[in-house]
Amino acid sequence: MSTKTFFGHPSGLATLFFTEMWERFSYYGMRALLILFMTTPALSGGLEFDDVTSGAIYGLYTMGVYLLALPGGWLADHIIGLKKSVWYGGIIITLGHFTMAIPGIVGLFGMHTEGVTGLDTNSFFLGLILIAVGTGMLKPNVSSIVGELYGGAEDKDSAKRDAGFSIFYMGINIGALLAPIVCSFLAAEVDWHLGFGAAGIGMLLGLIQYKATASNLDGYGDAPVYETPEEQAKAAKTANIAKIVGGVALVIFALFFFNVISIDAVSIANASKYIISAAAVLFFGYVILLGGLNIEEKKKVGVIGLLLIFSALFWSGFEQAGSTLNLFAERFTDRTVFGWEIPAGMFQSINSMFIIIFAPIFGAMWVWLAKKNLEPSSPLKFAFGLILLGIGFLVMYFAAKIAASGDLAAPTWLIFTYLFHTFGELSLSPVGLSLVTKLSPHRYAGQMMGMWFLSIAMGNLFAGLIAGSLSGGTEDALASMPSQYMLIVYTTVGAGILLLLISKPVRKLMGNVH
Repeated sequence: MSTKTFFGHPSGLATLFFTEMWERFSYYGMRALLILFMTTPALSGGLEFDDVTSGAIYGLYTMGVYLLALPGGWLADHIIGLKKSVWYGGIIITLGHFTMAIPGIVGLFGMHTEGVTGLDTNSFFLGLILIAVGTGMLKPNVSSIVGELYGGAEDKDSAKRDAGFSIFYMGINIGALLAPIVCSFLAAEVDWHLGFGAAGIGMLLGLIQYKATASNLDGYGDAPVYETPEEQAKAAKTANIAKIVGGVALVIFALFFFNVISIDAVSIANASKYIISAAAVLFFGYVILLGGLNIEEKKKVGVIGLLLIFSALFWSGFEQAGSTLNLFAERFTDRTVFGWEIPAGMFQSINSMFIIIFAPIFGAMWVWLAKKNLEPSSPLKFAFGLILLGIGFLVMYFAAKIAASGDLAAPTWLIFTYLFHTFGELSLSPVGLSLVTKLSPHRYAGQMMGMWFLSIAMGNLFAGLIAGSLSGGTEDALASMPSQYMLIVYTTVGAGILLLLISKPVRKLMGNVH
Protein backbone atom coordinates (compact mmCIF):
# COMPACT_ATOMS: atom_id res chain seq x y z
CA MET A 1 0.00 0.00 0.00
CA SER A 2 1.26 3.48 -0.83
CA THR A 3 2.68 5.68 1.94
CA LYS A 4 2.09 8.91 0.01
CA THR A 5 -0.74 11.19 1.04
CA PHE A 6 -3.27 13.49 -0.62
CA PHE A 7 -4.02 16.49 1.61
CA GLY A 8 -3.25 14.28 4.59
CA HIS A 9 -5.37 11.41 3.25
CA PRO A 10 -4.30 8.14 1.58
CA SER A 11 -2.86 8.74 -1.89
CA GLY A 12 -5.48 6.43 -3.36
CA LEU A 13 -8.01 9.17 -2.67
CA ALA A 14 -6.34 11.30 -5.37
CA THR A 15 -6.76 8.54 -7.95
CA LEU A 16 -10.41 8.04 -7.03
CA PHE A 17 -11.02 11.80 -6.80
CA PHE A 18 -9.98 12.39 -10.42
CA THR A 19 -11.59 9.21 -11.72
CA GLU A 20 -14.92 10.22 -10.26
CA MET A 21 -14.44 13.84 -11.30
CA TRP A 22 -14.11 12.87 -14.97
CA GLU A 23 -16.86 10.26 -14.75
CA ARG A 24 -19.21 12.89 -13.36
CA PHE A 25 -18.03 15.31 -16.06
CA SER A 26 -19.19 12.79 -18.64
CA TYR A 27 -22.48 12.06 -16.87
CA TYR A 28 -23.56 15.61 -16.05
CA GLY A 29 -22.40 16.94 -19.40
CA MET A 30 -24.67 14.52 -21.21
CA ARG A 31 -27.48 14.89 -18.65
CA ALA A 32 -27.59 18.65 -19.20
CA LEU A 33 -28.44 17.98 -22.86
CA LEU A 34 -30.63 14.90 -22.57
CA ILE A 35 -34.20 16.15 -22.11
CA LEU A 36 -33.53 19.30 -24.15
CA PHE A 37 -32.30 17.19 -27.07
CA MET A 38 -35.34 14.92 -26.90
CA THR A 39 -37.86 17.81 -26.83
CA THR A 40 -36.12 19.97 -29.47
CA PRO A 41 -37.84 20.02 -32.91
CA ALA A 42 -36.31 17.79 -35.58
CA LEU A 43 -35.51 20.76 -37.81
CA SER A 44 -33.31 22.10 -35.00
CA GLY A 45 -31.46 18.80 -34.69
CA GLY A 46 -33.48 17.22 -31.87
CA LEU A 47 -35.68 14.14 -31.63
CA GLU A 48 -38.99 16.05 -31.27
CA PHE A 49 -40.51 13.79 -28.61
CA ASP A 50 -43.41 15.15 -26.55
CA ASP A 51 -42.79 16.23 -22.95
CA VAL A 52 -44.43 13.24 -21.29
CA THR A 53 -42.51 10.71 -23.38
CA SER A 54 -39.26 12.63 -22.97
CA GLY A 55 -39.71 12.84 -19.21
CA ALA A 56 -40.43 9.11 -18.97
CA ILE A 57 -37.40 8.20 -21.10
CA TYR A 58 -35.25 10.57 -19.05
CA GLY A 59 -36.48 8.95 -15.85
CA LEU A 60 -36.00 5.42 -17.18
CA TYR A 61 -32.46 6.15 -18.35
CA THR A 62 -31.32 7.91 -15.19
CA MET A 63 -33.00 5.17 -13.17
CA GLY A 64 -31.08 2.59 -15.18
CA VAL A 65 -27.80 4.36 -14.51
CA TYR A 66 -28.21 3.91 -10.76
CA LEU A 67 -30.26 0.70 -10.81
CA LEU A 68 -27.42 -1.16 -12.46
CA ALA A 69 -25.22 -0.20 -9.52
CA LEU A 70 -26.67 -3.20 -7.64
CA PRO A 71 -25.44 -5.91 -10.05
CA GLY A 72 -22.30 -3.81 -10.49
CA GLY A 73 -21.65 -4.02 -6.77
CA TRP A 74 -22.38 -7.76 -6.72
CA LEU A 75 -20.02 -8.37 -9.64
CA ALA A 76 -17.22 -6.54 -7.84
CA ASP A 77 -17.85 -8.23 -4.48
CA HIS A 78 -17.93 -11.79 -5.84
CA ILE A 79 -15.96 -11.98 -9.07
CA ILE A 80 -13.67 -9.26 -10.44
CA GLY A 81 -13.10 -6.90 -7.52
CA LEU A 82 -13.77 -3.20 -7.11
CA LYS A 83 -10.76 -1.89 -9.07
CA LYS A 84 -11.43 -3.88 -12.23
CA SER A 85 -15.12 -2.94 -12.10
CA VAL A 86 -14.18 0.73 -12.12
CA TRP A 87 -11.79 0.22 -15.05
CA TYR A 88 -14.14 -1.78 -17.27
CA GLY A 89 -17.07 0.45 -16.36
CA GLY A 90 -15.15 3.54 -17.46
CA ILE A 91 -14.34 1.94 -20.82
CA ILE A 92 -18.00 1.10 -21.46
CA ILE A 93 -19.09 4.64 -20.47
CA THR A 94 -16.58 6.15 -22.90
CA LEU A 95 -17.87 3.96 -25.73
CA GLY A 96 -21.43 5.02 -24.88
CA HIS A 97 -20.73 8.73 -25.14
CA PHE A 98 -18.81 8.35 -28.39
CA THR A 99 -21.68 6.27 -29.79
CA MET A 100 -24.07 9.15 -29.08
CA ALA A 101 -21.63 11.45 -30.89
CA ILE A 102 -21.57 9.38 -34.11
CA PRO A 103 -24.22 11.44 -36.01
CA GLY A 104 -22.28 14.64 -35.23
CA ILE A 105 -19.00 13.10 -36.41
CA VAL A 106 -20.66 11.87 -39.60
CA GLY A 107 -22.13 15.35 -40.07
CA LEU A 108 -18.66 16.90 -40.01
CA PHE A 109 -17.92 15.03 -43.23
CA GLY A 110 -21.12 16.27 -44.87
CA MET A 111 -22.85 12.89 -44.80
CA HIS A 112 -25.65 13.67 -42.35
CA THR A 113 -29.03 15.16 -43.23
CA GLU A 114 -30.97 17.33 -40.82
CA GLY A 115 -33.85 15.93 -38.80
CA VAL A 116 -34.46 12.62 -37.10
CA THR A 117 -32.79 9.69 -38.83
CA GLY A 118 -32.26 6.06 -37.92
CA LEU A 119 -28.65 6.96 -37.15
CA ASP A 120 -29.82 9.61 -34.66
CA THR A 121 -32.22 7.42 -32.72
CA ASN A 122 -30.25 4.17 -32.87
CA SER A 123 -26.96 5.71 -31.77
CA PHE A 124 -28.82 7.72 -29.13
CA PHE A 125 -30.42 4.71 -27.46
CA LEU A 126 -27.39 2.44 -27.89
CA GLY A 127 -25.27 5.13 -26.24
CA LEU A 128 -27.71 5.39 -23.33
CA ILE A 129 -27.54 1.62 -22.81
CA LEU A 130 -23.74 1.58 -22.76
CA ILE A 131 -23.52 4.52 -20.36
CA ALA A 132 -26.06 2.95 -18.01
CA VAL A 133 -24.20 -0.39 -17.95
CA GLY A 134 -20.79 1.24 -17.51
CA THR A 135 -21.95 3.55 -14.75
CA GLY A 136 -23.50 0.61 -12.91
CA MET A 137 -20.07 -1.02 -12.84
CA LEU A 138 -18.12 2.10 -11.90
CA LYS A 139 -20.27 4.25 -9.62
CA PRO A 140 -20.87 2.06 -6.53
CA ASN A 141 -17.43 0.51 -6.58
CA VAL A 142 -15.36 3.68 -6.75
CA SER A 143 -17.19 4.87 -3.62
CA SER A 144 -16.60 1.53 -1.91
CA ILE A 145 -12.85 1.77 -2.54
CA VAL A 146 -12.88 5.19 -0.86
CA GLY A 147 -14.38 3.45 2.18
CA GLU A 148 -11.63 0.79 2.10
CA LEU A 149 -8.92 3.45 2.25
CA TYR A 150 -9.91 4.22 5.85
CA GLY A 151 -9.48 0.76 7.36
CA GLY A 152 -11.83 -1.78 8.85
CA ALA A 153 -14.71 -1.66 11.30
CA GLU A 154 -12.62 -0.11 14.06
CA ASP A 155 -12.19 3.05 11.97
CA LYS A 156 -15.76 3.42 10.73
CA ASP A 157 -16.62 6.28 13.06
CA SER A 158 -13.57 8.40 12.37
CA ALA A 159 -14.02 12.05 11.44
CA LYS A 160 -11.19 11.60 8.94
CA ARG A 161 -13.32 9.10 7.02
CA ASP A 162 -16.13 11.65 6.68
CA ALA A 163 -13.60 14.28 5.64
CA GLY A 164 -12.26 11.91 2.98
CA PHE A 165 -15.73 11.45 1.55
CA SER A 166 -16.21 15.23 1.55
CA ILE A 167 -13.04 15.66 -0.53
CA PHE A 168 -14.22 12.88 -2.83
CA TYR A 169 -17.58 14.63 -3.13
CA MET A 170 -15.77 17.81 -4.14
CA GLY A 171 -14.28 15.95 -7.10
CA ILE A 172 -17.76 14.94 -8.18
CA ASN A 173 -18.88 18.55 -8.22
CA ILE A 174 -15.85 19.96 -10.01
CA GLY A 175 -16.69 17.62 -12.87
CA ALA A 176 -20.38 18.48 -12.64
CA LEU A 177 -19.57 22.22 -12.66
CA LEU A 178 -17.44 22.20 -15.79
CA ALA A 179 -19.37 19.68 -17.87
CA PRO A 180 -22.68 21.53 -18.52
CA ILE A 181 -20.75 24.65 -19.53
CA VAL A 182 -18.55 22.83 -22.06
CA CYS A 183 -21.10 20.36 -23.40
CA SER A 184 -24.01 22.83 -23.55
CA PHE A 185 -21.91 25.38 -25.43
CA LEU A 186 -20.85 22.80 -28.03
CA ALA A 187 -24.42 21.50 -28.34
CA ALA A 188 -25.96 24.97 -28.74
CA GLU A 189 -23.28 26.59 -30.89
CA VAL A 190 -22.02 23.65 -32.99
CA ASP A 191 -23.96 20.35 -32.85
CA TRP A 192 -25.87 18.39 -30.23
CA HIS A 193 -23.81 15.27 -30.85
CA LEU A 194 -20.49 17.01 -30.37
CA GLY A 195 -21.74 17.99 -26.93
CA PHE A 196 -22.24 14.27 -26.26
CA GLY A 197 -18.76 13.59 -27.64
CA ALA A 198 -17.16 16.09 -25.27
CA ALA A 199 -18.64 14.12 -22.39
CA GLY A 200 -16.90 11.01 -23.72
CA ILE A 201 -13.55 12.76 -23.87
CA GLY A 202 -13.94 13.57 -20.18
CA MET A 203 -14.39 9.90 -19.26
CA LEU A 204 -11.42 8.98 -21.46
CA LEU A 205 -9.21 11.39 -19.52
CA GLY A 206 -10.45 9.79 -16.30
CA LEU A 207 -9.42 6.35 -17.55
CA ILE A 208 -5.95 7.55 -18.52
CA GLN A 209 -5.23 8.99 -15.07
CA TYR A 210 -6.78 5.93 -13.35
CA LYS A 211 -4.36 3.62 -15.11
CA ALA A 212 -1.40 6.00 -14.70
CA THR A 213 -1.84 6.23 -10.91
CA ALA A 214 -3.00 2.63 -10.32
CA SER A 215 -0.16 2.00 -7.86
CA ASN A 216 -1.91 4.31 -5.36
CA LEU A 217 -4.58 1.63 -4.99
CA ASP A 218 -2.29 -1.35 -4.39
CA GLY A 219 -3.90 -3.51 -1.71
CA TYR A 220 -7.36 -1.96 -2.11
CA GLY A 221 -10.36 -3.13 -4.12
CA ASP A 222 -8.78 -6.40 -5.24
CA ALA A 223 -10.75 -9.38 -6.50
CA PRO A 224 -11.91 -11.83 -3.82
CA VAL A 225 -9.45 -14.65 -3.08
CA TYR A 226 -10.76 -18.22 -2.91
CA GLU A 227 -8.20 -20.53 -1.31
CA THR A 228 -9.77 -24.01 -1.10
CA PRO A 229 -10.68 -26.08 -4.19
CA GLU A 230 -14.32 -26.03 -3.07
CA GLU A 231 -14.34 -22.23 -2.90
CA GLN A 232 -12.63 -21.96 -6.29
CA ALA A 233 -15.11 -24.33 -7.91
CA LYS A 234 -18.04 -22.44 -6.41
CA ALA A 235 -16.57 -19.11 -7.57
CA ALA A 236 -16.07 -20.43 -11.12
CA LYS A 237 -19.67 -21.67 -11.22
CA THR A 238 -20.92 -18.32 -9.94
CA ALA A 239 -18.87 -16.49 -12.59
CA ASN A 240 -20.32 -18.63 -15.39
CA ILE A 241 -23.88 -18.09 -14.15
CA ALA A 242 -23.20 -14.36 -13.91
CA LYS A 243 -22.02 -14.28 -17.52
CA ILE A 244 -25.16 -16.02 -18.75
CA VAL A 245 -27.54 -13.92 -16.63
CA GLY A 246 -25.66 -10.74 -17.49
CA GLY A 247 -25.78 -11.46 -21.21
CA VAL A 248 -29.51 -12.21 -21.17
CA ALA A 249 -30.19 -9.13 -19.03
CA LEU A 250 -28.18 -6.93 -21.39
CA VAL A 251 -30.14 -8.18 -24.41
CA ILE A 252 -33.44 -7.54 -22.61
CA PHE A 253 -32.20 -4.12 -21.50
CA ALA A 254 -31.17 -3.25 -25.07
CA LEU A 255 -34.46 -4.39 -26.57
CA PHE A 256 -36.29 -2.45 -23.88
CA PHE A 257 -34.54 0.82 -24.67
CA PHE A 258 -34.74 0.47 -28.44
CA ASN A 259 -38.50 -0.12 -28.26
CA VAL A 260 -39.43 2.04 -25.30
CA ILE A 261 -41.02 4.77 -27.41
CA SER A 262 -43.22 2.50 -29.53
CA ILE A 263 -44.32 0.43 -26.50
CA ASP A 264 -45.20 3.25 -24.08
CA ALA A 265 -42.46 4.83 -22.04
CA VAL A 266 -44.85 6.19 -19.41
CA SER A 267 -46.51 2.84 -18.72
CA ILE A 268 -43.12 1.13 -18.47
CA ALA A 269 -41.87 3.81 -16.10
CA ASN A 270 -44.93 3.42 -13.87
CA ALA A 271 -44.55 -0.37 -13.83
CA SER A 272 -40.85 -0.05 -13.06
CA LYS A 273 -41.43 1.80 -9.81
CA TYR A 274 -43.45 -1.12 -8.42
CA ILE A 275 -41.00 -3.74 -9.64
CA ILE A 276 -38.00 -1.92 -8.15
CA SER A 277 -39.77 -1.33 -4.84
CA ALA A 278 -40.60 -5.03 -4.57
CA ALA A 279 -37.03 -5.99 -5.45
CA ALA A 280 -35.65 -3.69 -2.75
CA VAL A 281 -37.97 -5.15 -0.10
CA LEU A 282 -37.00 -8.70 -1.10
CA PHE A 283 -33.30 -7.87 -1.02
CA PHE A 284 -33.39 -6.35 2.46
CA GLY A 285 -35.62 -9.16 3.66
CA TYR A 286 -33.13 -11.74 2.40
CA VAL A 287 -30.10 -9.99 3.90
CA ILE A 288 -31.76 -9.51 7.31
CA LEU A 289 -33.40 -12.95 7.56
CA LEU A 290 -31.04 -15.21 5.63
CA GLY A 291 -27.81 -13.24 5.29
CA GLY A 292 -26.05 -14.73 8.32
CA LEU A 293 -25.95 -11.44 10.23
CA ASN A 294 -25.86 -10.96 13.99
CA ILE A 295 -28.45 -8.85 15.83
CA GLU A 296 -26.42 -5.62 15.68
CA GLU A 297 -25.76 -6.02 11.95
CA LYS A 298 -29.45 -6.67 11.30
CA LYS A 299 -30.41 -3.47 13.11
CA LYS A 300 -27.92 -1.46 11.07
CA VAL A 301 -29.10 -2.96 7.80
CA GLY A 302 -32.66 -2.09 8.85
CA VAL A 303 -31.61 1.53 9.36
CA ILE A 304 -30.07 1.59 5.88
CA GLY A 305 -33.37 0.35 4.44
CA LEU A 306 -35.41 2.97 6.30
CA LEU A 307 -33.17 5.87 5.37
CA LEU A 308 -33.13 4.77 1.73
CA ILE A 309 -36.89 5.42 1.60
CA PHE A 310 -36.29 9.04 2.60
CA SER A 311 -33.31 9.16 0.27
CA ALA A 312 -35.48 8.13 -2.69
CA LEU A 313 -37.97 10.85 -1.81
CA PHE A 314 -35.20 13.45 -1.61
CA TRP A 315 -33.74 12.49 -4.98
CA SER A 316 -37.16 12.48 -6.64
CA GLY A 317 -37.21 16.21 -5.94
CA PHE A 318 -33.55 17.03 -6.28
CA GLU A 319 -33.07 15.20 -9.59
CA GLN A 320 -35.71 17.33 -11.28
CA ALA A 321 -32.79 19.65 -11.92
CA GLY A 322 -31.99 17.84 -15.15
CA SER A 323 -35.59 17.51 -16.28
CA THR A 324 -38.24 19.87 -14.87
CA LEU A 325 -35.91 22.71 -13.93
CA ASN A 326 -33.90 22.31 -17.14
CA LEU A 327 -37.06 22.75 -19.19
CA PHE A 328 -38.10 25.70 -17.02
CA ALA A 329 -34.76 27.34 -17.78
CA GLU A 330 -35.25 26.82 -21.51
CA ARG A 331 -38.91 27.83 -21.78
CA PHE A 332 -39.76 30.26 -18.99
CA THR A 333 -36.50 31.95 -17.95
CA ASP A 334 -35.00 35.15 -19.35
CA ARG A 335 -31.53 33.91 -20.35
CA THR A 336 -30.33 36.85 -22.42
CA VAL A 337 -27.15 38.56 -21.21
CA PHE A 338 -25.55 41.34 -23.31
CA GLY A 339 -27.43 40.11 -26.37
CA TRP A 340 -26.31 36.46 -26.00
CA GLU A 341 -28.77 33.80 -24.94
CA ILE A 342 -27.18 31.50 -22.36
CA PRO A 343 -27.76 27.82 -23.28
CA ALA A 344 -30.32 26.40 -20.86
CA GLY A 345 -28.08 23.45 -19.97
CA MET A 346 -25.47 25.75 -18.45
CA PHE A 347 -27.81 26.39 -15.52
CA GLN A 348 -27.04 22.81 -14.49
CA SER A 349 -23.65 24.06 -13.26
CA ILE A 350 -25.17 26.28 -10.57
CA ASN A 351 -25.72 23.50 -8.05
CA SER A 352 -22.14 22.27 -8.37
CA MET A 353 -20.79 25.80 -8.03
CA PHE A 354 -22.68 26.17 -4.76
CA ILE A 355 -21.43 22.76 -3.60
CA ILE A 356 -17.83 23.83 -4.15
CA ILE A 357 -18.44 27.09 -2.27
CA PHE A 358 -20.43 25.73 0.65
CA ALA A 359 -19.12 22.16 1.13
CA PRO A 360 -16.09 23.37 3.15
CA ILE A 361 -18.38 25.60 5.21
CA PHE A 362 -20.74 22.73 5.99
CA GLY A 363 -17.80 20.46 6.78
CA ALA A 364 -16.32 23.01 9.18
CA MET A 365 -19.74 23.56 10.73
CA TRP A 366 -20.17 19.82 11.47
CA VAL A 367 -16.70 19.67 13.03
CA TRP A 368 -17.36 22.77 15.16
CA LEU A 369 -20.69 21.37 16.35
CA ALA A 370 -19.08 18.00 17.10
CA LYS A 371 -16.50 19.66 19.36
CA LYS A 372 -19.36 21.16 21.34
CA ASN A 373 -21.28 17.86 21.32
CA LEU A 374 -24.03 19.52 19.28
CA GLU A 375 -23.57 17.81 15.90
CA PRO A 376 -26.89 16.46 14.57
CA SER A 377 -27.12 12.70 14.06
CA SER A 378 -27.24 11.34 10.51
CA PRO A 379 -31.07 10.91 10.59
CA LEU A 380 -31.43 14.56 11.63
CA LYS A 381 -29.19 15.65 8.75
CA PHE A 382 -31.41 13.64 6.40
CA ALA A 383 -34.46 15.47 7.78
CA PHE A 384 -32.80 18.87 7.30
CA GLY A 385 -32.01 17.89 3.71
CA LEU A 386 -35.66 17.15 2.93
CA ILE A 387 -36.90 20.36 4.51
CA LEU A 388 -34.35 22.48 2.64
CA LEU A 389 -35.34 20.75 -0.60
CA GLY A 390 -38.95 21.74 0.07
CA ILE A 391 -37.96 25.37 0.65
CA GLY A 392 -36.24 25.35 -2.75
CA PHE A 393 -39.45 24.21 -4.42
CA LEU A 394 -41.33 26.91 -2.56
CA VAL A 395 -39.15 29.39 -4.46
CA MET A 396 -40.14 27.64 -7.69
CA TYR A 397 -43.82 28.00 -6.75
CA PHE A 398 -43.46 31.78 -7.10
CA ALA A 399 -41.39 31.45 -10.29
CA ALA A 400 -44.10 29.21 -11.74
CA LYS A 401 -46.75 31.85 -10.98
CA ILE A 402 -44.74 34.34 -13.06
CA ALA A 403 -44.49 31.84 -15.91
CA ALA A 404 -48.20 31.04 -15.71
CA SER A 405 -48.96 34.75 -16.06
CA GLY A 406 -47.17 34.80 -19.42
CA ASP A 407 -43.95 36.54 -18.35
CA LEU A 408 -40.40 35.19 -18.34
CA ALA A 409 -38.99 34.59 -14.88
CA ALA A 410 -35.69 36.12 -13.86
CA PRO A 411 -32.81 33.60 -13.58
CA THR A 412 -32.46 34.50 -9.88
CA TRP A 413 -35.48 32.28 -9.11
CA LEU A 414 -33.62 29.22 -10.37
CA ILE A 415 -30.43 30.36 -8.67
CA PHE A 416 -32.11 30.57 -5.25
CA THR A 417 -33.85 27.23 -5.84
CA TYR A 418 -30.50 25.60 -6.55
CA LEU A 419 -29.04 27.30 -3.47
CA PHE A 420 -31.57 25.71 -1.11
CA HIS A 421 -31.31 22.40 -2.94
CA THR A 422 -27.53 22.55 -2.49
CA PHE A 423 -27.94 23.09 1.25
CA GLY A 424 -30.24 20.06 1.30
CA GLU A 425 -27.80 17.98 -0.70
CA LEU A 426 -24.91 18.88 1.62
CA SER A 427 -27.02 17.81 4.58
CA LEU A 428 -27.90 14.44 3.07
CA SER A 429 -25.76 13.15 0.22
CA PRO A 430 -22.16 12.95 1.56
CA VAL A 431 -23.59 11.88 4.92
CA GLY A 432 -25.55 9.10 3.21
CA LEU A 433 -22.53 7.84 1.26
CA SER A 434 -20.41 7.68 4.40
CA LEU A 435 -23.21 6.24 6.55
CA VAL A 436 -23.83 3.30 4.20
CA THR A 437 -20.15 2.31 4.37
CA LYS A 438 -20.25 2.62 8.19
CA LEU A 439 -23.41 0.56 8.68
CA SER A 440 -22.83 -2.09 6.01
CA PRO A 441 -21.63 -5.58 6.98
CA HIS A 442 -18.26 -6.07 5.27
CA ARG A 443 -19.37 -8.90 2.97
CA TYR A 444 -22.29 -6.81 1.71
CA ALA A 445 -20.39 -3.52 1.30
CA GLY A 446 -20.62 -3.30 -2.50
CA GLN A 447 -24.24 -4.44 -2.59
CA MET A 448 -25.31 -1.98 0.12
CA MET A 449 -23.65 0.83 -1.81
CA GLY A 450 -25.61 -0.47 -4.76
CA MET A 451 -28.81 -0.14 -2.71
CA TRP A 452 -27.90 3.48 -1.93
CA PHE A 453 -27.75 4.10 -5.65
CA LEU A 454 -30.98 2.14 -6.05
CA SER A 455 -32.69 4.81 -3.93
CA ILE A 456 -31.25 7.44 -6.27
CA ALA A 457 -32.54 5.37 -9.20
CA MET A 458 -36.06 5.50 -7.80
CA GLY A 459 -35.72 9.23 -7.26
CA ASN A 460 -34.62 9.74 -10.86
CA LEU A 461 -37.51 7.65 -12.16
CA PHE A 462 -40.05 9.71 -10.22
CA ALA A 463 -38.30 12.92 -11.29
CA GLY A 464 -38.74 11.97 -14.94
CA LEU A 465 -42.40 11.09 -14.47
CA ILE A 466 -43.03 14.36 -12.65
CA ALA A 467 -41.26 16.30 -15.42
CA GLY A 468 -43.81 15.19 -17.97
CA SER A 469 -46.63 16.90 -16.06
CA LEU A 470 -44.62 19.79 -14.64
CA SER A 471 -42.88 21.01 -17.80
CA GLY A 472 -45.52 23.55 -18.78
CA GLY A 473 -45.53 22.29 -22.35
CA THR A 474 -49.29 22.77 -22.76
CA GLU A 475 -51.67 25.50 -21.60
CA ASP A 476 -53.23 23.24 -18.98
CA ALA A 477 -49.82 22.10 -17.71
CA LEU A 478 -48.64 25.70 -17.48
CA ALA A 479 -51.76 26.77 -15.54
CA SER A 480 -51.37 23.91 -13.02
CA MET A 481 -47.61 24.32 -12.60
CA PRO A 482 -47.72 26.49 -9.41
CA SER A 483 -50.02 24.04 -7.60
CA GLN A 484 -47.83 21.12 -8.68
CA TYR A 485 -44.77 22.79 -7.15
CA MET A 486 -46.68 23.44 -3.93
CA LEU A 487 -47.61 19.75 -3.73
CA ILE A 488 -43.90 18.90 -3.85
CA VAL A 489 -43.30 21.40 -1.02
CA TYR A 490 -45.91 19.71 1.19
CA THR A 491 -44.52 16.24 0.45
CA THR A 492 -40.83 16.93 1.05
CA VAL A 493 -41.23 19.17 4.10
CA GLY A 494 -43.75 16.73 5.60
CA ALA A 495 -41.31 13.83 5.14
CA GLY A 496 -38.57 15.87 6.79
CA ILE A 497 -40.74 16.59 9.81
CA LEU A 498 -41.68 12.90 10.09
CA LEU A 499 -38.02 11.91 10.10
CA LEU A 500 -37.31 14.50 12.79
CA LEU A 501 -39.95 12.86 14.97
CA ILE A 502 -38.56 9.33 14.62
CA SER A 503 -34.84 10.23 14.63
CA LYS A 504 -34.19 9.16 18.26
CA PRO A 505 -35.33 5.52 17.91
CA VAL A 506 -33.52 5.29 14.59
CA ARG A 507 -30.36 6.58 16.25
CA LYS A 508 -30.57 3.82 18.88
CA LEU A 509 -30.72 1.13 16.19
CA MET A 510 -27.49 2.50 14.71
CA GLY A 511 -25.52 1.53 17.83
CA ASN A 512 -22.09 3.14 17.95
CA VAL A 513 -22.35 4.63 14.44
CA HIS A 514 -23.04 8.35 14.28
